[in-house]
Amino acid sequence: MSLIQSIKSVLAPPHRAALPFLALTGGLTVLGRATPWRMTRLVGNLALGGFGFCLYFFRDPKRFPPARTDLALAPADGRVVSVELATPPASLGMGSEPVWRVATFLSVLNVHINRIPAAGTVTKIAYHAGQFLNASLDKASDLNERNELRLTLEDGRHMAVVQIAGLIARRIVCYVEEGSAVEPGDRFGLIRFGSRTDLYLPPGVTPLVSTGQTMVGGETVIAHL
Repeated sequence: MSLIQSIKSVLAPPHRAALPFLALTGGLTVLGRATPWRMTRLVGNLALGGFGFCLYFFRDPKRFPPARTDLALAPADGRVVSVELATPPASLGMGSEPVWRVATFLSVLNVHINRIPAAGTVTKIAYHAGQFLNASLDKASDLNERNELRLTLEDGRHMAVVQIAGLIARRIVCYVEEGSAVEPGDRFGLIRFGSRTDLYLPPGVTPLVSTGQTMVGGETVIAHL
């Protein structure tokens, strides 16, 4: 990502999910700083910091997916913490054959909008309550609170995206429903505040990324389909 793109990303307008937080911190800022009392002014200053953090955390920059349709794109910004063969979530009905799984960890500094990796239809969604372990750990894929999506590609193959809550994240948001037709780069949800997103590729598809690589959701190519 170029310097100009990085600046545009930081200054991007917030996602609509930020509105309740901005209203709360903004209101406290105005009330606190409008009074002469020292304690309320301190609260107002702290609220102002919270307002700035919410603007940054919920930023929603535009992304420009590649024109090719035979690609699997990164479903989230962040750092790849594992690339390994793994069995897809049983609740999605994708069989027991291990496929390549690319796990991306999102810190509180990353853009937290989740994006669709390839064109297709959402054919299964499964939510699981769970723990809130550090999302960078491998066992987070099975133990943490998570939301699983099965995406059926236009050629009939399946891939999966799993939103995983983390140590700080306590809220998974998903905007698509079963039967939704989606395109590469479409926004489908977010996770507050720090999380992980796993991408399970179709059988026989090999990832092109490696552990430690930085992902740009909706733009970085994970694999050729």
